[in-house]
Amino acid sequence: MVIFDFPARPPGGPEQAAAIRALAEDIAAERDLLWKIWTESAEEKRAGGIYLFRSRAAAEAYHAKHAARLAKAGITGIEATYRTCNGPLTAITRGPVG
Repeated sequence: MVIFDFPARPPGGPEQAAAIRALAEDIAAERDLLWKIWTESAEEKRAGGIYLFRSRAAAEAYHAKHAARLAKAGITGIEATYRTCNGPLTAITRGPVG
């Protein structure tokens, strides 16, 4: 699992909504991505996501790709941390594991 957190820009209009949708579709096409939960805090002006991948290697490869994409968009202050998902306990609490 990789957790991204970074400064968010204020919401834009329809163009930004379309760009975010295109980004979501691109992320959904990641081969080893099991799921992503989108996170945001208007109060803290932060956004990000929690991603679960099939392997640590897949998470690391995506981290490099996504960090470069965010940097290209002018987003700095990107934080990423790795965690392991405890599947049996997550299933008990109805988390999205298969």
